[in-house]
Amino acid sequence: VSSTNTPITVRGSDGTILLRGPPNCEEFQTFQRVNVVKSSTGELLKSFDLPKTSMLEFSPLGKVLVTWKQYTKTQDNPQGEANLQLWDLQTGDCIKTFYQKKVQGWCPSWADDESIAVRCVNNELHFFENNKFETIANKLHLQKVNEFALSPGNNPSKVAVYVPGSKGAPSFVRLYQYPNFAGPTSALANKSFFKADRVTMLWNKKGSAVLVTASTEVDKTGASYYGEQTLHYLATNGESAVVQLPKNGPIYDVSWSPNSSEFCVVYGFMPAKATVFNLKCESVFDFGTGPRNAAFYSPQGHILVLAGFGNLRGQMEVWDVKKYRQVSKPQAADTTHFSWCPDGEHIVTATCSPRLRVSNGYKIWHYTGTVLYKEDTPAGKELWEVLWQPFPAGTFPEKAVKYQAASSELGSTEAKPAQVYRPPALRNKPESSTYKLHEDEPPQNMKPGAAGEKQISKAALKNQRRREAKKAAKQENKSDEVPHLVLEPAPASQAPVTSSHGDPETDKKIKNLKKVYHIKYFELILSYYTSVNSMLAAI
Repeated sequence: VSSTNTPITVRGSDGTILLRGPPNCEEFQTFQRVNVVKSSTGELLKSFDLPKTSMLEFSPLGKVLVTWKQYTKTQDNPQGEANLQLWDLQTGDCIKTFYQKKVQGWCPSWADDESIAVRCVNNELHFFENNKFETIANKLHLQKVNEFALSPGNNPSKVAVYVPGSKGAPSFVRLYQYPNFAGPTSALANKSFFKADRVTMLWNKKGSAVLVTASTEVDKTGASYYGEQTLHYLATNGESAVVQLPKNGPIYDVSWSPNSSEFCVVYGFMPAKATVFNLKCESVFDFGTGPRNAAFYSPQGHILVLAGFGNLRGQMEVWDVKKYRQVSKPQAADTTHFSWCPDGEHIVTATCSPRLRVSNGYKIWHYTGTVLYKEDTPAGKELWEVLWQPFPAGTFPEKAVKYQAASSELGSTEAKPAQVYRPPALRNKPESSTYKLHEDEPPQNMKPGAAGEKQISKAALKNQRRREAKKAAKQENKSDEVPHLVLEPAPASQAPVTSSHGDPETDKKIKNLKKVYHIKYFELILSYYTSVNSMLAAI
């Protein structure tokens, strides 16, 4: 499959449209029902009459289609109807139906080879093998478990389980390997923490480590409207750690590199920082500060996009990860959806409803900042979703990063440097760095020796420290010597300053009162010493 015919699907109020592209995006099929279509030809494979379906998902190998609709009850059917349905795409038959009242965690999770599937039911995880949903093959029971994440990659599969804390006990996340769930020592890793009302668990591609973002609904310090967030690292070898973030503030996004050995975190009060960490939770590269709240690695892992969507202006920073060099800086205003094409060269940004009900549409970009295709939704219509066709890993090999913008009739949308806001009182005065609202931090390579310093051995480093300590000791000894002091004569005392109230009579009265006060004071002191002397004489 070449990148020039990678299909993309667009879903909106007019139905679902299938396009070929990029760069030339051509419509070749439109649908109004729940249909299963062969994306390469547009051939209709299966059609389902499910008018109330609001969610659907394919299993990893495309053998099962999962559909979900809102759970409802009627007078004739007070128990309600099973609203989660699993369909065999070979025969079109319904394999199994379940009751799934909440939209959270509605879809079962599969291993990549579909050997197991998992559902969370009350306080248990139910495991099914080989898409046989009539029989529960295994169970993992934990009190109050409400979140889980199944690892990607090959067998054996691992599962991360979150149990919220209660009555002063901390929350915790545990890693298990299927099907070893028995006994207190069966967990591969365990991490407990406080301040967690909810968590987000993110596995790396190899299934060897998971990042846990723990969040609270309310920040008790009052520093943020969005609560507090902490980031934790767990590995299947038993290691666990807290990822130390050098800037205070929310954690906006966490993204694993496809190489599974690094991850990027966007965090801190605006302007936010973005930092790449290794598996030891050490900083590798700091992108400095900027208007950003999301990070997206390309499928091949050679390009990283840092973006500011939502309440930000849609600025995107495209970085070459190997050289840590910026490729382009386009801007996609009002973006609510971003995704990489599987070829690692193209990007789609979209403004979708209901997040934004006006100016709906989508653009297909080259990562160098060029817009290759643009589609605006007509007034009165809505765009709901835009998806690339997925492909198996390795279908599109990594290509060398280009820094020259790709050619296009639509051109690029490089963000123009905006003028810094200046208060009215400073607008007619010369610019000065002291008037900045905040200090922008530049990108910085955190690897040892990256800034040009030479790598030295441990022995040389030890000798260098000895020399520095010896030099410091000499300076300390010099400072202990008493220097010769030159005494200067004290300045002559100045005459007392008298104050006048302007009225001679008043000044005279004040002067007499001062005399009386001094006389009384000396009489009191004299009587005190006289009494003390008489007491001593009596003794």
